[in-house]
Amino acid sequence: MTKLPFGLDINNLIGDLRILSWEAADILIYYSNLIRNPKEKANIIQNQTPEDPVTFADLKVNEMIINGINKNYKNIGWDILSEENVKDGLSYFEAKSDWCWVLDPLDGTKDFIQGTGNYAMHLALNYKQKPLIGVVLIPEKNQLWISNGRKSWCESRDGTYLKTNLLQNKRRIDDMTIVTSKNHRNQTLKKVIEKLNFKDQIVMGSVGCKIASILRGESNIYICLSLPGKSSPKDWDFAAPEAILKTAGGSLTNLNNDELSYGGSNFEQGGIIVATSDKFSHKSICSEIMQVIRKFDLYPFD
Repeated sequence: MTKLPFGLDINNLIGDLRILSWEAADILIYYSNLIRNPKEKANIIQNQTPEDPVTFADLKVNEMIINGINKNYKNIGWDILSEENVKDGLSYFEAKSDWCWVLDPLDGTKDFIQGTGNYAMHLALNYKQKPLIGVVLIPEKNQLWISNGRKSWCESRDGTYLKTNLLQNKRRIDDMTIVTSKNHRNQTLKKVIEKLNFKDQIVMGSVGCKIASILRGESNIYICLSLPGKSSPKDWDFAAPEAILKTAGGSLTNLNNDELSYGGSNFEQGGIIVATSDKFSHKSICSEIMQVIRKFDLYPFD
């Protein structure tokens, strides 16, 4: 395993992340309850942009997590990349270290506003543009998914552990259950899913929640498809979920089976990204998806 910066202990670091995560859960649940009141809803939503809303919950968790990391680790010299800071222009981000925290304080803001409960906090520690440590907090399920770089697990607030249950005996696409987006679907992805003829389909928001559904054994695969010239998911959408899924035995790559690289232009993760529950069959699944897309000319490959 990659060594942490000098003076850091992995168990102490995970302990601190655990504390910060449950503090974030308190904030998110508080605003989640408050936003159900129509009189409060307008005050909590800070940015009413339909495609990219921002709430007080995003900002409060963002501030708390960043302050917590800076307070606990003053002299490490790592970077912190946060969706909210980039989005609001609060700080210009330029990587100065091999170590970088990647934070999405509220993944699934639309679902948060809609009251579905399918929202999460993502926090990853990347080393040389690859996720090493990952945390995905799902407050409404009382689940905190963690990867320490070697293994993944889930725990509740009282410390009860939930084992991962990846479905790794499904090698045929027509025997798989796909988990797909609720608020970010497009017609191209819809056609791809139809042609692949999955056994079943689960619809939910938040990348973290979708990857957790794979970890719990509810689904086998997730496909994210971004059209050229359109909006794409960002580093903070995938870093933490990838860290957890990979150490649990799954895989998350682009359709060519190439690992994602973080810290690129505008932090975008475009194209087609596939997450599966079985790292051993992942490559062949990606190849099969590619064949179907090419056969029916469903996506404008370069």
